[in-house]
Amino acid sequence: MSSMTSKDVTWLISGITCQKCVKLITEALEEFEGVEQVLVSKELSTASARLKSGYEETDQLVAAIEVLVNGKFKATEVDPKPVTIKVDIDVVVEEEQLIKQIKTHIGIQEAVVDYAPTPLVEVTFNSLTLEEEQVKGIVKENVEKLETEEPQLKTTTIRIQGMTCNSCVKNIEKSVQTKLGIELIKVDLEAGSAVVTYNSNLTAPDLIVADVQDVNPAKFSASVGVSSRTCYLDISGLMGEDCEQKVGSRIKALPGVYSCEVSFVRKNVRIDFDPNVIKESDLCDVINSYSDTKYQAKLVNTPKDALVKVDIEERDDLEYSKCYLHVSGMTCASCVAAIEKHVSRIDGVKSVLVALIAAKAEIDFAPKLVQPHEVAESITELGFPTTVIQKALEGEVDVNISGMTCSSCVHLIESSLIKIPGVDSAVVALNTTKGKVKFNSSKLGPRDVVEAINKLGFIATLATSSDRANYLDHREEIRKWRNSFLISLIFGLPCMLIMTYFMVEMAQTDHHHSDDCCFMNIPGLSLENTLLFLLSTPVQFIGGKHFYIQAWAAVKHGTTNMDVLIVLATTISYVYSCCVVVASMAMQEDTSPMTFFDTPPMLLVFISLGRWLEHIAKAKTSDALAKLMSLKATEALLVTLGSEGQVVTEKTISVDLVQRKDILKVVPGAKVPVDGLVIDGESTCDESLITGESMPVRKVKECPVIGGSINQNGVLLVQATHVGEDTALCQIVRLVEEAQTSKAPIQQLADKIAGYFVPIVCGCSSLTLIVWVIIGYTNNSYLPVSPMEREGFNSAEITWQFAFRMALTVLAIACPCSLGLATPTAVMVGTGVGASNGILIKGAEPLENAHKVSAVVFDKTGTITHGVPSVARVCLLEEGYNSVGRSLATLLAIAASSESSSEHPLATAIVKFSKAVLGAEQVTGKVGDFQAVPGCGLKARVSCVGSMVEQGLGGEGLGKYVSWREKGGVEGEMELCGAQVDCSVTRQGQFLPLARGDSLINLQEDERVTVEQDITYNVLFGNREWMARNGIEIWGQLESKMVREEEMGRTAVVLAVEGRVMMVLGVADTVKPEASLTVYTLKKAGLEVILLTGDNKKTAAAIARQCGISRVYAEVLPSHKVAKIKHLQEKGHKVAMVGDGVNDSPALAQADIGIAIGSGTDVAVEAADVVLIRNDLLDVVGCLDLSKKTVRRIWCNFLFASVYNLVGIPVAAGVFSPWNFKLQPWMGSAAMALSSVSVVVSSLCLKLYKKPVRANLETVEYLKAMQAMSELDTVSMHDGKEDFGVSFRKSVSKSLLRFGIETTPSPKKGRLLAEDDESDDGAIKTSRM
Repeated sequence: MSSMTSKDVTWLISGITCQKCVKLITEALEEFEGVEQVLVSKELSTASARLKSGYEETDQLVAAIEVLVNGKFKATEVDPKPVTIKVDIDVVVEEEQLIKQIKTHIGIQEAVVDYAPTPLVEVTFNSLTLEEEQVKGIVKENVEKLETEEPQLKTTTIRIQGMTCNSCVKNIEKSVQTKLGIELIKVDLEAGSAVVTYNSNLTAPDLIVADVQDVNPAKFSASVGVSSRTCYLDISGLMGEDCEQKVGSRIKALPGVYSCEVSFVRKNVRIDFDPNVIKESDLCDVINSYSDTKYQAKLVNTPKDALVKVDIEERDDLEYSKCYLHVSGMTCASCVAAIEKHVSRIDGVKSVLVALIAAKAEIDFAPKLVQPHEVAESITELGFPTTVIQKALEGEVDVNISGMTCSSCVHLIESSLIKIPGVDSAVVALNTTKGKVKFNSSKLGPRDVVEAINKLGFIATLATSSDRANYLDHREEIRKWRNSFLISLIFGLPCMLIMTYFMVEMAQTDHHHSDDCCFMNIPGLSLENTLLFLLSTPVQFIGGKHFYIQAWAAVKHGTTNMDVLIVLATTISYVYSCCVVVASMAMQEDTSPMTFFDTPPMLLVFISLGRWLEHIAKAKTSDALAKLMSLKATEALLVTLGSEGQVVTEKTISVDLVQRKDILKVVPGAKVPVDGLVIDGESTCDESLITGESMPVRKVKECPVIGGSINQNGVLLVQATHVGEDTALCQIVRLVEEAQTSKAPIQQLADKIAGYFVPIVCGCSSLTLIVWVIIGYTNNSYLPVSPMEREGFNSAEITWQFAFRMALTVLAIACPCSLGLATPTAVMVGTGVGASNGILIKGAEPLENAHKVSAVVFDKTGTITHGVPSVARVCLLEEGYNSVGRSLATLLAIAASSESSSEHPLATAIVKFSKAVLGAEQVTGKVGDFQAVPGCGLKARVSCVGSMVEQGLGGEGLGKYVSWREKGGVEGEMELCGAQVDCSVTRQGQFLPLARGDSLINLQEDERVTVEQDITYNVLFGNREWMARNGIEIWGQLESKMVREEEMGRTAVVLAVEGRVMMVLGVADTVKPEASLTVYTLKKAGLEVILLTGDNKKTAAAIARQCGISRVYAEVLPSHKVAKIKHLQEKGHKVAMVGDGVNDSPALAQADIGIAIGSGTDVAVEAADVVLIRNDLLDVVGCLDLSKKTVRRIWCNFLFASVYNLVGIPVAAGVFSPWNFKLQPWMGSAAMALSSVSVVVSSLCLKLYKKPVRANLETVEYLKAMQAMSELDTVSMHDGKEDFGVSFRKSVSKSLLRFGIETTPSPKKGRLLAEDDESDDGAIKTSRM
């Protein structure tokens, strides 16, 4: 017994079968107030309870036991059976404390410390309650407990049976980790055990066993302290799955064997066993002794802690990725070998490479089977703490590709690359001559990609940052085509003159073809053909060199492109002309045949000119990006500061060498080198090219600066925060580059068409030739050939000459280039224009899809609102008769001084507002006896505010206020530093003593009392409750002002000075000034606007009224935002989500168009498709408008290119020649060149785009609507925690905002919003009073 005031009672319990029974009985007995301790033993089938003195209701305890599990247990009270044992201990100083602690345990009857011959404790205990080992444990535990005052953490091993997978491991760890006293638990699936670190004062191993079994009693069984070991046996004779089952069942039946895993593939078996029951050698002997088998088992020489390496064959159905792990704790090559062996056995791991010096592991794994964090956890359990450095991204490489001429080249490169094993995607942009290839880095590398492109006949090089300027200005391509054009022109212009001369000569009535023949007395050769041959030959093989190279590369790889058409047209015309002249000479004819020597020079002149102009125009499409890149500074002025902040040294360095936290000096007129914070100085910076903000931005201490902006007047000292590729400018350039490289869905269609375009054109050309030959041989008179052209030629010659001319014209006029350039040039200009206007669009697809948006969903905090509290309204209650400005200045100085000692966000807003009105940089008032009560307000004594008051009176803000008040500004409101000032209930009369030696003014103007300069004010600042506690009355008009603020979702804060209420401030997260105009414009365009916020309904409704949103979902969890976006999309709507925070990022990713506010979090910006750099909601309108204009331009280009080819090819084929409308080959080439140039010029027209600005959007209609803001309107409010189960249609409210302006949505767009009061239980109607 532990004391004379309590007693132990023991019952024999029948029916205890498991730890669950133990737990049930324990919990049943512990519910009685008279029971101090309970101990139930499954092994002894007993239950013991220590009862408080005077508690004799043992019958109730028996009844509580026997009622459990429908009477399963029977309890019989028995007398104790004392047993005495001796337990050796270390020497202890506090013997009495040790004895006292031991006797507090139930079942311990007596304990005595003895030192004969060695220190020991003699313990008498009830053997029906405790076992000998438990008593020894109690003694040992209490001895250790005396040695330290801290709780003793112990570790025990729990044997667990029934686990089958990692899910079991996670379930057990997750459940047990939450139990009382558990510090750490690590479960090993392979060993079938758990190592648990626990607080022995709070729990015990048997309770931990019960906790484990409680996770899934039907599956898991657990026991304490059973040792285990794993061994591996090689077994010969295994022939199949039947052998697996037979051997496995026999081994599992052996005593001491926990589990075994047999593999006939590896011819081995893994056995977990109890080494105290059976040995490894016994296992081999038992297997070998089976008389009915031919199995031969041999123990593998494997250390007990090592694992066997299994070579995993690479499966074709699995995709492998690469990850890198940081492994600490490795000391030698043995550690490396152990880790590699361990990891190689993990299912899904293909290969592992561990570097000792780098403390790094490279893993090839199958994501379907295992994840990097699971591998890291497995190595950590092995004893080497491991973390995932990074999941190795799929390889990605940017390449510069020269030699592309049209969309067929793009299609060839993309289709060829995608066929290479390991290449995941390939995107090639013709207008930027760049490609982006994503590949599996474990299968190939960048060199393989470059070589594959080079084999196609193009020249590919890896892109570097230094290449940007080259591809942006197309310098190399412009030079190449300019030279090609000049060469062709040198020889082509004489060709044109010669052809014109002889055409005029042949038009003479007395002219005969025989007159031009026999040049140099050579029959069949004329002077015209001789000159044309001499001039066309250099053009054909020198000017056309580039075309031949590209055409041969395409044909060699079984494809075609624009160059093939050009080479076919020029080569056929040149070879045909040579052949007919040679044939005429051989046949000694007296006339020279009609030739097409003029076609190659003329065709190549126009095509070279077109390519030259095209690349010049392409360079113009990159102007916006080139301007952004030109902003990057090349040098920085690095300074070091002394102890007092003075500049000690200055050094000019390359901007690439700037590091974070470097101090840089920026002189007037210089570019800010990198992103940073101003630590000293004052200036203004021009950020127009980066943010689109036209006005210079003032920079003072603690203001951020953007790298690339231009410092205008003062000297700034800037501390670098983002350098290198992390600067805002570099990020913008990267996003714009990626956007211009990406492809819009319509462009993918154009590229696909271009892949089949050339073969179709060749077919049309051949068909044209065949049809006209048939017509000529059938009835030569049907050929639309003039008499002049017929003179001197027979019908066969006329037929073939005309047919060839028409076929060559078809080849010359067809142009896949215009199709290929229609989309990318418009996308490039559109994204560039967007970037210059502060709208970053991440790719062609968002740019194309934005105009399809039918619903815009806004987040509230930081998107519709500023995201931080600010003063929205000031209601002035008292002021002096002739000291209007000084009265307000004094109150604001008192407010700022008293709140400056508080850390509450509302206090920060009040201080900020007061400083802004007074023009003060610091609060100089003194505060004493400061007392703040959370949730109520503060009390303080404020003095020394005179200097702040005088500074405020000399400022612009208070000057405007005084002027307004002097003009009778009482009924209305005026804006002061972003807040509305309300003087409708202001009382003039006796005011407070004013600072700076002013007078105390009362109702009699002639009575003035001079007061001291340093006045102390007793201030109360807080809510209604705080005023009531301090005896301040809230009268009717004051109450109405506070209610108005609260209805608008603001917090009404009352300022009382010297026991009188002086001012009420409405503080809230205010709506951005452009929010209502943005919502109005979107609604007028037929779009639905929804507010989705996690804030409460009252605040959400107030914000919605202010900005004109009629549908609100409040109290929405971040995870539910995604569900609501999905619901809108399921209704067939294209949804744009506008947000700024981490909690918005899932919704931004889910939406069709995610629009992130540039001042938001990095996560939100990363998840979005569009980033608004300027943090201006009107840019949402600009984004949608730019998308609409760009897509319209794309379709115009696409339509023009399609119509050109659909009309041009029939015209060139001679379909309209019976009406004397036909083209020469050179005319076709001129038209082809013109088509490409016209498409690019059409895209350049987008550079004239002007973003919608406030001045344009604030129409007379909008201003009238703003004047009608006081009209009653309805906001439909929904609980975000409920299902999104409302039908979507327009609000029955006839207003766009709440202004009484109607709009009619497009009939093609579904209805989004519903106003069904009867069915919508979650909606509440709130009205603006």
